[in-house]
Amino acid sequence: MRVLIIEDEKRLANTLADMIEDMGYNATVRYDGIDGRDEAMTGIYDAIVLDVMLPGMNGFEVLRTIRANQIETPVLMLTARSDLADRIEGLDSGADYYLTKPFENLEFRACLRAVIRRQGSIIPDTKTYDDLSLSLTDGRLSCGSRSLLLSAKEKEIMSLLILNAQTAISKETILTKVWGYDSEAGDNNVEAYISFLRKKLTLLGSRVQINAQRRVGYRLEVGNS
Repeated sequence: MRVLIIEDEKRLANTLADMIEDMGYNATVRYDGIDGRDEAMTGIYDAIVLDVMLPGMNGFEVLRTIRANQIETPVLMLTARSDLADRIEGLDSGADYYLTKPFENLEFRACLRAVIRRQGSIIPDTKTYDDLSLSLTDGRLSCGSRSLLLSAKEKEIMSLLILNAQTAISKETILTKVWGYDSEAGDNNVEAYISFLRKKLTLLGSRVQINAQRRVGYRLEVGNS
């Protein structure tokens, strides 16, 4: 899961990034409104933390722009201003939650979890598919009584495959979601990690297979037991 932070106070932005990564998510930081808007427009993020007072373009403008371009990513807005009019403007612009500075770390974490659960789409700590169970907390993949730990990227790829079970995911989507929009990683990186995961599924004795569809992508399927 990827979270975009658009915040010009670098110390706060980096602290938020650390907290988000401690929650098991990947964090990307942009320090001004224009760069943040451009990054949000990629549509690769699962949540956006957006400050109101930003250089280049304020948070309200960023939010209105991405919503006008059909980017429906959940947005948690941050502001030092507690005026009712500001909160109303943020919500009317398309924010999902509004948090006033200063705030406690636990409060921020709870608010971020709330926007990720937007529209009732709760992100569980464990994902399952057939005989497989993946813990998002520690990256442990289990099948029956057997289990093993996945690397960070293996966990992200397996999470994507389980979340989109029965639907093929392209290499491009995996690269963007797992390595990031501006990464130099290529198809061979995806192929290597898919190979790692296939070997681990074999070690676990799972019925689940990762099958490739030519020119489409990878998908999970249940083979013969």
